[in-house]
Amino acid sequence: MPADARALVELMAKALTDKPAEIEIDAFDDGPEHVVELGVAEEDMGRVIGKSGRTARALRTILGAAGRKADKQFVLDILD
Repeated sequence: MPADARALVELMAKALTDKPAEIEIDAFDDGPEHVVELGVAEEDMGRVIGKSGRTARALRTILGAAGRKADKQFVLDILD
């Protein structure tokens, strides 16, 4: 798992949340996919997901674009 994908998710999540100290990021390989799991404080969950999931979709799009540039397939899971 490239560290820059993890750092990218961390940077975006810290910019969105009120409690950046409670952000937890885990990254692992799942076959051909590189999975990044994002956990945030319960109060920040709405900010990370956004209205109708728009913010979460945007985060996944940015991570996907970074993956295409690095010739990798990244998946973002937002943990409850």
